[in-house]
Parts: sequence; structure tokens; C-alpha cells
Amino acid sequence: MNLPAMFDGMKLAAVATILYVIVRCLNLKSTTEPPGITYQDTPLSRYLLKSCPLLTKEYIPPLLWGKSGHLQTALYGKMGRVNTPSPCGVRKFLSMPDGATATFDLFEALGDHSTGDDITMVICPGIGNHSEKNYIRTFVDHSQRQGYRCAVLNHLGALPNMDLTSPRMFTYGCTWEYAAMVSYVKEAFPQTALVVVGFSLGGNIVCKFLGENRSNQDRVLCCVSVCQGYNALRAQETFLQWDQCRRLYNFVLADNMKKLILSHRSSLLGLNSSNIGDADLGRLYAATSLMQIDDSIMRKFHGYSSLKEYYEQESCVHYIHNVTVPLLLVNSADDPLVHQSLLAIPRTLAEKMPNVIFALTQHGGHLGFFEGAVLFPQPLTWIDKFIVEYTDAICHWEKDQPACQKSSHQDLNSYLQRTGVTLTG
Repeated sequence: MNLPAMFDGMKLAAVATILYVIVRCLNLKSTTEPPGITYQDTPLSRYLLKSCPLLTKEYIPPLLWGKSGHLQTALYGKMGRVNTPSPCGVRKFLSMPDGATATFDLFEALGDHSTGDDITMVICPGIGNHSEKNYIRTFVDHSQRQGYRCAVLNHLGALPNMDLTSPRMFTYGCTWEYAAMVSYVKEAFPQTALVVVGFSLGGNIVCKFLGENRSNQDRVLCCVSVCQGYNALRAQETFLQWDQCRRLYNFVLADNMKKLILSHRSSLLGLNSSNIGDADLGRLYAATSLMQIDDSIMRKFHGYSSLKEYYEQESCVHYIHNVTVPLLLVNSADDPLVHQSLLAIPRTLAEKMPNVIFALTQHGGHLGFFEGAVLFPQPLTWIDKFIVEYTDAICHWEKDQPACQKSSHQDLNSYLQRTGVTLTG
């Protein structure tokens, strides 16, 4: 027997196997293509298709790793962005009726907007995030340079070295702090128009905020939601599944959430009227999923009697159909945190509502959307550029065609009243 030849064959087979695994794991055979867009044919949608090249242009991620949703998500989670700028802002403190202290950071525009108008982006970050996160800093810097003032909410309890002043933290869909920030901006800048932007959990909050009360949409030009899950109950059920390693992500997110809650243990236990007890913290220590944390801790901040009630009341799917301003919903097909079944919600909404566009990219992961030639990503991501491009187009549409825009809003309100459109999720 020729042993060297056999060993050579085994080496070749091992190399072939490794290459096969790499190709499969990195999804290298996947093709790049423009986002899949669901929308109704309206004057505004036709205008946006002409004015926003990124709606119809290929999104091309870095060649070697960018087609893997897991690597896009992991890279975003690890470093947020590359060569992160440090925008200079002013921190604002707002006293809430229940004693909580809401904070947000205000960043002035670094130049005039292309319309010449005063426009403020009111931004809600993802779970446990704040204005100091790299992906937020990168997006704020880019927006400032395009003439936008930016206000960024710091989720209650998320800022390091800042104690809670009431026995609660942020939750999946509590809009109180975001509403307080928007009210401050409207009062401080009476001439400004608003662009509403939410990332992940923040996307749920901003869509719920706009849909809770029609008056919340006053002076709002448009809303952009990126990588949210729309329905908390269904999303948490999918988080218990192992496909796409979702259960592993659930464990990591739960561990991060657990550390954040425990960092405020003395405040949550020591303040008057706290609904959190030692037994609840005991269950928190043992929790291995977000659902367990929500049941033992998060729902009790607002006195929900059950986990089902908490998820139903805090999910934007029950409010989003009331949003009448232009609404852009963006998700990625390879997002390991958002199950494919959840994408039926924005797709159905865009099919029914003339003000909604749903853009689904083939790649991008969860809040990744990195661009780059082969290996190294660019500082600005596709989503950073896309949001600003879309909002620029909306601002020009509003300025150049106010009569058409007003008419379309009136038609949409009549349509909603006439049809009673609802989404059950």
C-alpha cells in the first residue's frame, strides 16, 4: 500500500472539507442584489425611487465575510463601527412624573441642510444602548454633516455611572422618555421639523410612539425603523429556537441585560414603591433567556399582570397602522435575531398602506450593513447613508410639493377611517 499517496489524499479531502465549510458558513456563493422593496404605486413612492439610488442599487457587503449575517452581527456587536468619530453634544436631563430622570444628548448640525430648513433627527437606539455607542456616534456625525440637528435618547438605566431615580428601567415599548425628548425638542426649537429614527428595539418604540396618538405625528416629516421585530411575543418565542443559533444569541443578550439590571440593584430594591423583590432577583440570577428576565423583572416596572399582556401592550404591531407620515421599514433577510416569519408584518403593512415602504436587504445581519471591497469595512455603513438619503428626499418632497403632501396625508387619513385597517401580527 502506498501510504504517502493515501495521506496526500486525506490532506486533500481535509482541505476540500474545510473550504466547503468556509464557503457555506461565509455564504460566499450568495449573490448581491438591490433591496427587495414592497410599496404601493403613489406619487411619493415614485419620487423616492428616483431620488434614492440606494433603494434600487445593489448593496455590496465586504467580499470575504460580509455575506454572513452572523459575522455582520458579531462585528457590529463587538465594535459597532470602524474609525468612530466623536461628535460633541450637550446632555439634557428631564424629570419624569414618576420621579425618573430621562436623559438625551443634543448635537447641533455642522452645516445647513440642503433644503435650507431646520430639521432635527430624534433618534432611539437599540436595547440597552445610548448616545455613546459607536454605531450611534457614527450615524450622528454623518447626519450632522448633512445639516441635521440630532437628539439621541439614552435608555433609562443604560448610561454607565448614572443611577436610577425611580424604581424602573427602560422596557421593550415604554415611550415615556422618548416622548419627553420629542416634547423638549419641539418646545426648544419651534421652527424645526422632525425626522424619527429607531434602531432595533428603538424601532419598536418610535413606531409605537407615533401610533399611540395622532398628535405625536405633528411636525414629523417621516419615520425610519431599522431591524426591529414588530411583535414581542412572537419574537421571544422564536428566540427559544436553535435555528440560526438564535437560542445562543438569546443567552448572550439575556446575560448582558442581567448585568445591566444588577448594576442598578440597590436603586430598584431601595426606592419606594418598587415592584421588584429579592425573590425576583433570585429568578433573575437563574435566567438564561430574555423572556425569563421580562417575566421576573421587566413587566413589573409597569405593573403588567402577565408576560402576554406586557408583550401585547408594548409591541408596535398594535399601533403602527395608525402612522400616517411616510414610514420606511428596513430589515435584513440574514438577521439572526429577527425570524423570517416576523417580516410578514412590515410586508403586509406596506401592501396595505400607501405611506409605507418596506426594504429587505439580502445581507446585513442585525444592524451591521457594512460595506467594503474585500476584507476591511468602510467607516460609513450602507444603513447610515440610506437613512440620510431617504430623509433628504422626504425633506425635499415636503418643501417642493406641500400641496401634494398635504393632500396625500388627508387621503390616507380618510382611507384609514374608511377601511379600519388593522394588523394583528
